[in-house]
Amino acid sequence: MRIKYIVPFPFGAAGVARRAEQVPSEILGVDTKVECVPVRNASYSGRSYYDSFVFDMYVADAGIRAEEEGYDAVIMDSASDSALYVLRARLSIPVLGPGLVSYATAIMLGKRFAIIAMLEEHAHLYEKTLDTYHLWEKCASIRAANLDSDYESLFTGDREAAYAALTDVGRAAVEEDGADTIVLGSTTMHQAGEYMNAHLGVPVINPGPVAIKMAETLVQLGLSHSKVAFPSPPTNYDGMFGSLIGAD
Repeated sequence: MRIKYIVPFPFGAAGVARRAEQVPSEILGVDTKVECVPVRNASYSGRSYYDSFVFDMYVADAGIRAEEEGYDAVIMDSASDSALYVLRARLSIPVLGPGLVSYATAIMLGKRFAIIAMLEEHAHLYEKTLDTYHLWEKCASIRAANLDSDYESLFTGDREAAYAALTDVGRAAVEEDGADTIVLGSTTMHQAGEYMNAHLGVPVINPGPVAIKMAETLVQLGLSHSKVAFPSPPTNYDGMFGSLIGAD
């Protein structure tokens, strides 16, 4: 089984390797291969609707030919679920967004989840997905730790301090907002998942690993998204993506 894991930044080998650290190899089948593939270009902030649109374009570009390339499933390495519905329309193989998978997992494990973000400016990403998936009544809150992170290097410097800050925000969501489950708001935060899970006393959903394992499970079960819900386009415009500008 081959899973295409689309890294939404045009990183080199070192940056891709850091993102690949979240692949839960120890719980995947020996024949499951997760290939982390970077996009050709991207926005680097995610702090506005304009930035998120650029994400969508380049994630779609990286995923539209996945079926022809021999992949069995596609995941975008972003809890924003960039281009999820676009790729579901274009492809028949399973296409999963870590955000949607995390919310669904949280609902299975609890009643109301909280999303923990790095920055308040990222709130629009979660508002969009909660609108799309009709899940506002299941979301206790969206809270931000207001920590800057490097999308390539991830957490640097005093990691324990960053993990503790995120944990404090998660604890406030549980004690003040009524959340019983925590969803990490970004795959960039994956390094903090184990620490938070050990210190919060409620389930902490780490989007990347959960989405990867779910993709493997769907492929094994022979399931994919409904083409009634996501019909294939009548006209193929794949060639137009070739005009998108690559990174310098």
